[in-house]
Amino acid sequence: MRTPSTKRSLPAISPVPGAMLLECRAVAGRFTGDEGAKPWTARARAVSNRGMSAPAAAWTLDPSVVFLNHGSFGACPAEVLAVQADLRARLEANPMDFMLRQYEPLLDVARERLAEFVGGDPDGLAFVPNPTTGVNTLLRSVAFAPGDEIVVTSHGYNACTNAARAVSEATGAVVVGAELPWPMPADGPTAVVDAVLGAVTPRTKLVLVDHVTSPTALVLPVERLARALEERGVDLLVDGAHAPGMLPLDLRALDVPYYAGHCHKWMCAPKGAAFIHVRADRRDAVRPLVVSHGRNSPRTDRSRFRLEFDWTGTADNTAWLCVPAAIDAMAGLVDGGWPAILESNRAKALAARNILCAALRVDEPCPPEMVGSMAAVPLPLDPTDGARSPLEPSPLQAALWERHRIEVPVPSFPAPPRRLVRVSAQLYNTLDQYHVLAEAITRELSAEPAGPARDAPGSTAAGAERAGGRAGGSPDADDGGRP
Repeated sequence: MRTPSTKRSLPAISPVPGAMLLECRAVAGRFTGDEGAKPWTARARAVSNRGMSAPAAAWTLDPSVVFLNHGSFGACPAEVLAVQADLRARLEANPMDFMLRQYEPLLDVARERLAEFVGGDPDGLAFVPNPTTGVNTLLRSVAFAPGDEIVVTSHGYNACTNAARAVSEATGAVVVGAELPWPMPADGPTAVVDAVLGAVTPRTKLVLVDHVTSPTALVLPVERLARALEERGVDLLVDGAHAPGMLPLDLRALDVPYYAGHCHKWMCAPKGAAFIHVRADRRDAVRPLVVSHGRNSPRTDRSRFRLEFDWTGTADNTAWLCVPAAIDAMAGLVDGGWPAILESNRAKALAARNILCAALRVDEPCPPEMVGSMAAVPLPLDPTDGARSPLEPSPLQAALWERHRIEVPVPSFPAPPRRLVRVSAQLYNTLDQYHVLAEAITRELSAEPAGPARDAPGSTAAGAERAGGRAGGSPDADDGGRP
């Protein structure tokens, strides 16, 4: 991530009609009154009072919820939501004027600011609704032949691994899995590189790897992988859903052929803002999933890449246009701007991991250099032992929400009955909230039926005794996770 040299904003935005503006301003305060409150609100609000930080007022999050899952869908500050409301008001005030005259200049500003933020080439950057769309787009733009190999990892995001499988079925290519360890050894980055390169053969055409893994929250050594794969003549597609706003990015320096990233997770733009970044030597072959007017446009003032990706049909793309507002709004929340945000969130994630590992008496599952703004910790084996969709909450995750009003993912990984808990750390979180989670998760684990060999991977001897004997568990231990 490059620090912007100058602060720029969206072009002037016309006023929002009064009723809409009042409704938008009311969003941030909609949970403050007691009228119509749910029965659990008072208790959960008391719990949340142990934790929300000063910057939390910038968000519209329900203060009665202990929200520890920024990683799944992000959360957008009220200031940015107001900008989006203004843009939508402009759109609806005169759709023809907005779509035909205002939209393209606004999109150019957003693209330039995003490219500056991620250290990328604006000519190779295109907006998409989410990285899953981006990964699908990039995979379907590669000319795979029967027998070509696509390497994916065991920590990969399920939706994108499915995309690779779908492409392989359509082209005759073969998906090959690289098994990454969990927990990670002390030299985790080297173990990742060795596992990925060990799956590469002379038939490998492309490797798909996460910059930050979704289930296990590991920051993978994509720089090392990029160099090693380039030497072998293998293209790298990085699923960087979690990286923008979590890690310092310089996509020009990284120089991978393909990269897909989110703006609505750690950059805190509105939902539906994401991007792909394509290196110049691969750009001509990349096409959007939806073919529209750009394919045969006679315009010569813009590249084919921009003409095809910038317009794929009528849609509300105001989330893309809000990216500059999100960059500036977040930078203004703390002294030191984005570098301070990245440092603060990572320190908080490491501290949260320490709290949870100590409570569960398990070892840290990866070296600290593999932690960004999220952390995952193994849990005792799931007594329900049921396979689920990644979108289906586990019983423990459901219990934490229903009985404690804690939002945190508890996915099965690498497969049932093994599971983990993944916590996120954003400016609005405090360490008190992770202690609240620790207490709640310990109570829930103590209530689970005891079963054979239920120790969490990496448990210490003391932890193994405690994890196996739930009835004697102390109410001051815990952990958390996400799909």
